[in-house]
Amino acid sequence: MTRFTLNGEPTESMAPPDTPLLWVIREELGLTGTKFGCGVAQCGACTVHVDGFATFSCVTPVDSVEGSEVTTIEGLSPDGTHPVQRAWVAEQVAQCGYCQSGQIMQAAALLADVPQPTDEDIQAAMAGNLCRCGTYGRIARAIRRAAEEA
Repeated sequence: MTRFTLNGEPTESMAPPDTPLLWVIREELGLTGTKFGCGVAQCGACTVHVDGFATFSCVTPVDSVEGSEVTTIEGLSPDGTHPVQRAWVAEQVAQCGYCQSGQIMQAAALLADVPQPTDEDIQAAMAGNLCRCGTYGRIARAIRRAAEEA
């Protein structure tokens, strides 16, 4: 059994220790905001926070989060008032929306670490998160907006 905190709530998983955290979150715990994209940590659709750090949940064994604080898109701000979420809406970032939870979680981790990021900081932090619709310009604008509003 693996015990951790998920979105502020104590959580237990009976999944085998090497089960990817993504599958525990989606299949066992029923939180489907975190998406499966590639399964090999190359697209970022599965990004969650583990103890405040952006983490690809598709390659993170559930036993590695024992005792940790895990935050998914559902726990970032349940009412959508996190500055990054507000900026995403204001800048009309999403097209298909599939990668957006991972993009938002990565951006929120960036701003928690670097409250006033440069364009280079944004590019470096977001490089592991792919958007097949190509909304990178809007993503960067939303991150800058969130930084200004935070």
